[in-house]
Amino acid sequence: MEYGISKYPDVDLVFKQLYKLVDLPLVEIKKEKMDEYLKYFDEKCINSKLLHEKAKNYIPGGVQHNLAFNYPFPIAIKKVEGPYMYDIDGNKYIDFLQAGGPTVLGSNYDYVRNKVIEVINDCGPVTGLFHEYELKLAELVNKYVPSCEMLRMFASGTEAVMAAIRAARAFTKKKKVIKVGGAYHGWSDSMVYSLHIPGTKRFESKGIPKGATSNTQEIFPNAISQLRRRLLINKLNGGTAAVIVEPLGPESGTRPVPFDFNKKVRELCDEFGALLIFDEVVSGFRIGMGCAQGYFNVKPDLTVFGKCITGGYPMAGAVGGRKDVMMCFSSGLGGTGERAYVGGTLSANPLSCVAGYYALLEMERTNAPILAGRAGDRLAEGLKKIMEKYNLPFVVYNQGSIVHLETSAVMLLDTRKIFKVLKELKPRKHMIEQMGAAYMANGIVTLAGSRLYTSMADTDEIIDDALRRFDSIFQNVGL
Repeated sequence: MEYGISKYPDVDLVFKQLYKLVDLPLVEIKKEKMDEYLKYFDEKCINSKLLHEKAKNYIPGGVQHNLAFNYPFPIAIKKVEGPYMYDIDGNKYIDFLQAGGPTVLGSNYDYVRNKVIEVINDCGPVTGLFHEYELKLAELVNKYVPSCEMLRMFASGTEAVMAAIRAARAFTKKKKVIKVGGAYHGWSDSMVYSLHIPGTKRFESKGIPKGATSNTQEIFPNAISQLRRRLLINKLNGGTAAVIVEPLGPESGTRPVPFDFNKKVRELCDEFGALLIFDEVVSGFRIGMGCAQGYFNVKPDLTVFGKCITGGYPMAGAVGGRKDVMMCFSSGLGGTGERAYVGGTLSANPLSCVAGYYALLEMERTNAPILAGRAGDRLAEGLKKIMEKYNLPFVVYNQGSIVHLETSAVMLLDTRKIFKVLKELKPRKHMIEQMGAAYMANGIVTLAGSRLYTSMADTDEIIDDALRRFDSIFQNVGL
């Protein structure tokens, strides 16, 4: 099976560059140029601004999702097609957000959309009862990802993580779950722990009782020896139910893992009797039809999927894995032992399942992960040349079609340098917001100004166009 990662990044070199960037003062867009970029929003995005002002009266913060909260205000999108987005003011953007990652075929792919319309015309988006595409999708996932002997659909990646952890605890009869600091596994109570910045523990756990995170533990990124110690201590105190990781690295590769990291985690889980959960919400099917586990040749016990499982269509989440563990989810009669209670009337609805089924088939037919990965290679290499051209300290690397562009290094802060976190978190966060605004003012949409997803729709011409736009931005960066 082919994968979209043509060459795995040199992790030691990447971290050397990232830590150097963390230690440097911010290198920002010159003020007069940044003011010019911000004028774009006032002059060219008038209807988006008016819509957001009105929305603030009815929606907390004026937008429903953190991903959409762009600086200086959210842009309202009217149309997406292939590699492009169009806002309600008629502005056109190169779309490197791709709905947060799942649309490897490109946005609003015709063939999948038409199949969805057929099903909606036949039975509507949801029936509340069984539909044949539930089985078709489960069989197809098993074909591509053999570790997923069974599949249970949910409404989001957050729900899928909740379910995977519940199943792991029910199956092992143990409580402790270990995650990697800085990883994002959704916003369920037990996982809002050391989000984004390693070592911050309950810093973002407002509204969550302490008991909800009392059995959540963390290790620092790539700290295998620390994981061993944690598993050993847990063994003396009741054991570990599961270790959950993003196989490309916390926050989907922002802190990339060494190539053999997942293999070592697998070995430790086997040694200490813990289940291994791969969170493939981002990596699933994007880097190849066998997902990250196929690329690294590591078999997890459970796999969490998100929007990728439905090709970007709604109600998008799933858990796949070993049959004996998955039977903890058995609906109605037939469960083995104590069932882990899960639900969701809209889970596995016909719309979601038909979209996922045909999106995955099309990705295989068109070789979409490989084509998207080549576009990611071209984009990353081009960005590196621009950084060298202007002697900028920024860090660029890619894991196939996932391109990381670190300019402020806010995601690389951690509590081992707590005073630096307290002093620099806000200015570094603001800088990355400004960079995102500069990209958008130049017709490029990114994920939070630091991650870019390429798709099959990104031809050489589109990538070259994007690089010209980036060049025009970075020539105005400096003291």
